[in-house]
Amino acid sequence: MKRIVTVAFTVIMVLALLAGCTVQVPAAQPAAQPAAPSSEGAAAAPDAPVSVAAGTLPIVPGDPIKVGYSMPSATHGYMARAIYWAEKGMADWKAQDPTIEFVFVTADNVNKQANDIEDLIQQGIDALIVFPFDASVTSVVEKAFQAGIFTVVMDRGTTKPVYNVYLSNDDEGYARTGMEYLAEQLGYEGNVVIIEGIPTPINTVRVDAMKAVAEKYPGLTIIDSQPGNWNMQQALAVMENYLQKYDQIDAVYTADDDMMLGALQAYKESGRSDIKMFLGGGADKRVIKTIMDGSDPLVTANVTYPPDQCATVVSLAVMGARNFPMPGFYQQKLPVRIILAAELVTAENAASYYFPDEP
Repeated sequence: MKRIVTVAFTVIMVLALLAGCTVQVPAAQPAAQPAAPSSEGAAAAPDAPVSVAAGTLPIVPGDPIKVGYSMPSATHGYMARAIYWAEKGMADWKAQDPTIEFVFVTADNVNKQANDIEDLIQQGIDALIVFPFDASVTSVVEKAFQAGIFTVVMDRGTTKPVYNVYLSNDDEGYARTGMEYLAEQLGYEGNVVIIEGIPTPINTVRVDAMKAVAEKYPGLTIIDSQPGNWNMQQALAVMENYLQKYDQIDAVYTADDDMMLGALQAYKESGRSDIKMFLGGGADKRVIKTIMDGSDPLVTANVTYPPDQCATVVSLAVMGARNFPMPGFYQQKLPVRIILAAELVTAENAASYYFPDEP
């Protein structure tokens, strides 16, 4: 897999501008004349920077458009939150521009998702957003892309670049950031178990990043890594097996917060006292509240994997379908790949990541 290298400036601009600025393209104006210096010879102060609120949509003029949106059903907590943000993104755009029509479908298996996308294509959509159930939907996504439908793929991705824009969270940074924090908290030594997600390319990237960090510290050992399929109950069962198999576990790192909560439940029910910390990811509001309150010494941090990406892609689809450039960028086309930053959440900044209205 070709490594995607992102420039920090580009990521910051994408996040701020997509989520935040109202843009209107004025007619060209004559160049302003330089201001005369004051009597003291000091240059005039620049205008104060404008604060931009996240969630303010750009003004994107154009003909009426139809946007199809396909994603997995809410089979676990993160996906329920993702659907919440997808629906919010569509509702916000519909409120601003009633000429945009959205067709939103969810699927509980990959075959249904493939059929859903086929149906969306037949409905004459102008743009398609796909959060793949897994990468096996690539062929039907390619059909839309080849038909000239502006195609936005997110998160789990496709096996080849059959899209106009790909947006994802930083899976490598997500796992690396968490594992570095965990290593530091353990004093760079101890036994760690991992509970993985569903076997997909992003899961492989995450696990490889965790292992790469652990290899830097001779005293830190990953003693096991098994899939929990991003499911709380399955992670609980995996953790029960770990507790029976290993006499000493110092930390548990799970690929998301649902699985962390399942693993934590299994540990607390076991009566053991050897584990020093549990780390998940995705900023589930239950976990963030625990960190804010300091109510569980086993859960002191998290790493963001924001589900609000599912609202951001709506903006990309609207801009792409109407051939509208990225606000603030000089290029006419939207970026092909956008990677969102992974951020460490601790008690100091947890309040900024707490969204009580999420499911």
